[in-house]
Amino acid sequence: MELKHIPVMVEEVMDLLRCEPGRTYVDGTLGGGGHSEEILKRTDPDGVVIGMEWDQKAIDEAGKRLKPYGGRARIFRENFICLPEILKTMEIKSVDGILLDLGLSSLQLEREGRGFSFRGEGPLDMRMDERRDCTAADLVNGLPLEELERILFEYGEERWARRITRAIVSEREREPIQTTRALSKIVYGAIPKKFQSRKIDPATRTFQALRIRVNEELENLKEMLESGWKVLRKEGRMCILSFHSLEDRMVKEAFRKLEREGVMHILTKKPLTPSEEEQKKNPRARSAKLRCAEKI
Repeated sequence: MELKHIPVMVEEVMDLLRCEPGRTYVDGTLGGGGHSEEILKRTDPDGVVIGMEWDQKAIDEAGKRLKPYGGRARIFRENFICLPEILKTMEIKSVDGILLDLGLSSLQLEREGRGFSFRGEGPLDMRMDERRDCTAADLVNGLPLEELERILFEYGEERWARRITRAIVSEREREPIQTTRALSKIVYGAIPKKFQSRKIDPATRTFQALRIRVNEELENLKEMLESGWKVLRKEGRMCILSFHSLEDRMVKEAFRKLEREGVMHILTKKPLTPSEEEQKKNPRARSAKLRCAEKI
């Protein structure tokens, strides 16, 4: 079955980016190419999108989707922190807008071989870029108890981090934990039944924490927030879609700092969220928060 990622808050993102012909935009998290396609449609005939993506399978899908736009879509298999180097090789000094969508795509979640989802069975991988060495299985089976607990608590905001970590260490002493189902089962057993939410799967926070650590997501976001604005033209805009409180807090605080320094102006005093209609059509959009700032 062919999977197609549904981009989140398209209209809101396009309005904030002010997509117009003749401009250059960066989609730092290309994914399946949904947002990029909309930018290209609205910047016809000569707007350009520079798409950056770690995941080769996502690039393959996006390439098919964006093929009709020819050279207006330029795709690179790199993390968004490499943007300055990419622009340098393209001899581009500045861009009109930058978009980061920090959520996982359907392409990643629904392919069990990637290990991102706790639903179904798959190898405990979680690498966005399969060229990287460290997998989630390496962390789960190799890290000291204290470090593993810190990761679950800090990156997953998991209140049961200690119980879960102890259960993981106890299980791995018997045999290595290699699959998503095996890890999920451990988490379910570690959290008391009466505290398990019906709305959110009990394994959600553990999987989130490990994915963030495997891909160094917060470190990369921090670097982009500190320096990414420098490649924007005057009045160029940076839009960021986040899906959990850690990322949203980082974006909010970074934008406030840049505004105090007089280099950026915040356009979203409070984050924009998806409409009820969009949440019904695309349940994965429900936790999205969109923030935007403009270079002064």
